[in-house]
Amino acid sequence: MGCQLLEAFNPPAVGADSPAILVMTDLSRVPSATIVPDATLDEANHSMLVRGVRLLLVVGDSNRIAGLVTTVDALGEKPVLVAQKRQCKRSELRVADVMVPVEKMDAMNIDDVRKACVGNIVASLKSDGRAHAIVVGQGPDGRQSLVGIFSTSQIARQLGVQIHTHEMARTFAEIEAVIAAV
Repeated sequence: MGCQLLEAFNPPAVGADSPAILVMTDLSRVPSATIVPDATLDEANHSMLVRGVRLLLVVGDSNRIAGLVTTVDALGEKPVLVAQKRQCKRSELRVADVMVPVEKMDAMNIDDVRKACVGNIVASLKSDGRAHAIVVGQGPDGRQSLVGIFSTSQIARQLGVQIHTHEMARTFAEIEAVIAAV
């Protein structure tokens, strides 16, 4: 267990041609960061800060994944727009109001990930304008299950370079929200 924890905090350096599996957060070895749909956006942001992550899995009834929420979802323009549309305060919004529902998430298949290299994953994330991607596999019961997550910030650390996707603060409201959270 000690080696697994050390590996999670100190992942190996990689290159663009390295196997993609080396930059995936393997959820069978690293516990996923989760939150409930009814949590406030401030609670989600605090949870991400404390855990040092930029994505939380939103877990609903029976521990089923309902979606995911990122720092951009919680602190960006999305909550401002939803609050304006509903004519309410941002502080009244919940994670469920801004999360990406599971049925709208793009997923990579673990079999494809095993054949891919780091450069393929980076190119995919960049072309889709995403900072994160989920990886799914088929369980023994034949049902699809979440097996991993790719994060551009994790990949960048392992590559030793910066990676920019379009999923970043683009408006003054988003920049202001990020600054206010610090």
